[in-house]
Amino acid sequence: MILAQVIVGGMGPGSIDFVSTAVHNLVEAYPTYLRTRHHPSAEAFNHLESFDDLYDSSDSITEVYSTIVDRLVSEAIEHGTIAYLVPGSPLVAEHTVELLRRRTEIKLEILPGISFLDLAWDRLNVDPVESRVTIVDGQQFESAIAHLTGPVLVAQCDDQFVLSDIKLSLDADDAPRVTVLQRLGATSEAVFEIDWAELDRGFDPDHLTSLWIPRIPKFRTADAMTELHDLVARLRAECPWDREQTHSSLIPHLIEETTEVVEAIEQMSNSDGPVDALIEELGDLLFQVMIHSAIAEEDGLFDLADVANGIRDKMTRRHPHVFERDPRTPMPNREELIVQWAAIKAAEQNKG
Repeated sequence: MILAQVIVGGMGPGSIDFVSTAVHNLVEAYPTYLRTRHHPSAEAFNHLESFDDLYDSSDSITEVYSTIVDRLVSEAIEHGTIAYLVPGSPLVAEHTVELLRRRTEIKLEILPGISFLDLAWDRLNVDPVESRVTIVDGQQFESAIAHLTGPVLVAQCDDQFVLSDIKLSLDADDAPRVTVLQRLGATSEAVFEIDWAELDRGFDPDHLTSLWIPRIPKFRTADAMTELHDLVARLRAECPWDREQTHSSLIPHLIEETTEVVEAIEQMSNSDGPVDALIEELGDLLFQVMIHSAIAEEDGLFDLADVANGIRDKMTRRHPHVFERDPRTPMPNREELIVQWAAIKAAEQNKG
């Protein structure tokens, strides 16, 4: 029999006017904890304990969320029932709620609340169902929109790195103007349009920043890779030389193309010359990756998606300061990053 309970309420998207009476009653009835005070309406609950100290003392945002949930479960077991307040709505992009759902020691109750999405649709004059809007996380933008063409609301656009990645994902010549939505419902709310070229330098993002993209233009990188993948498959099927190649027979060509990339880089650096030679040599090297992947795909071993997903996952693991960093914590310096990289790599090798 479960005797411990956590009741989760939302502080709304901005102004304390959006905090429901039910949430205020919850705070009066039970011991209550804030996930963070870094939210406009949190000022109404200054007397409550928050978990902000964890953001400064933990190594990753994943560790922060896990520790918060552990503490909440412990407090619920001690007190019987506790309340927990989160920014916005507990049902929208709140990872701690997802972790709480998995805990069998407690009963979880959710008080639905207003999220930033409700205000976004109002500010944009958009019906998300009728317009078939897709909502994506800014840190997964490129992979999330690979096959989309309609309107997209991009949440979690909290720093310049995220905005830069989004900007580079699409063909700038065909990119639309974007609507920036910041701090919806707060007194400092800002909603404005910006050119695609200015996306990562035209304003200062924060943890309450979202983007409205009315249409997704041609996805340049994905289309180019698909066309090259199809070309290599055709060469393997129709060209006698390409068809007879194996992983081993291609080793001299792989070494040659790698050397020529290095030479092109050195030539460009020494003479400050055109980049055409480097583009060509990188293309030759990319072809080597593509044909090795095609051979493996024919043998049923792996394909280009496995290669891409593998390096994506590895780089994500090895860059927690990018993908798991709380924007309020300082970026590690070069020396700290080298030590961090070595430690993560060693941990991966030990697991292997």
